[in-house]
Parts: sequence; C-alpha cells; structure tokens
Amino acid sequence: MHRLIISAVLAAALVPVAAAPASSAPRAYVDERVRDCPGKGPGCRPGAVAHYWYKRGSTARGVGWVYASREGVRSGTARWLVKKPGGTWKAGGAWKRAGRVGGTFVETSWGRDGHTGPVYPRGTRICVQFKALSTKACVTLK
Repeated sequence: MHRLIISAVLAAALVPVAAAPASSAPRAYVDERVRDCPGKGPGCRPGAVAHYWYKRGSTARGVGWVYASREGVRSGTARWLVKKPGGTWKAGGAWKRAGRVGGTFVETSWGRDGHTGPVYPRGTRICVQFKALSTKACVTLK
C-alpha cells in the first residue's frame, strides 16, 4: 500500500513536467572562445581571450567576458577596445589594474560567465591594450 501511494505521488508530480509545451525549453546557444597571443619569444605579451555566444543562424554575437594577460611584467593596467565592421575603435572596458598571478605574469578580466554583456555583429574585432605597450592582442568574433 505504501509503495502504491509513493508511485501515485511521483506520477502526479511528473505529469506537469512532461506536459509542458516545447516553447518553455531553454534556447540553444553556441558558446565560443577566441584567443590571441602576439609577440615573439617565450610567453604571451600580451594575451587576449573573449567568450561570446550566439544563436545558430544569427549574426549577433554577445560578449560575456574579456580576459587580458601579460607576461614579463610585475604590474600593469589594461583595457579592451571594440571595433564593429566598418566602424571606429571604442573602449569596451575602462582601464583596470592587472593583478599579479605569479612571478612576472599579470592578468585581469571584465564581465562574467554566462550569457550577459554587450551584443555586437559578427566580424567585430576586440583588442586588449596594456598601458605603455604598443602591441595589442586582438580577436575577431566569428
């Protein structure tokens, strides 16, 4: 008898989930990461990683976070820049102090994981720039 009651309660709890319309299912996104590490010699001077997402077939790309790193220094300040196709360079994030991770390596990031942040068209360029360094690390949203 006890087993029959538990089965009935479990069945009643599962019916609404199975009967839910398909439109309430979460949307499928494609998540990508792009990286760049220009410069010669060992290490990455500077480096950039961008996490972005999009719906299949869409030309819009959402940027969740941007990461900047630089090797060979003990401190640094960085920002990220964005250029839409046919547009001009604009600051994507304010200047931010890069924290030391170990030895002579610093890093910082903007944004957070998940599907948050600004949306740009496909082909947008994102660059990481460190103060007093002419070389930039750039990635393209594909």
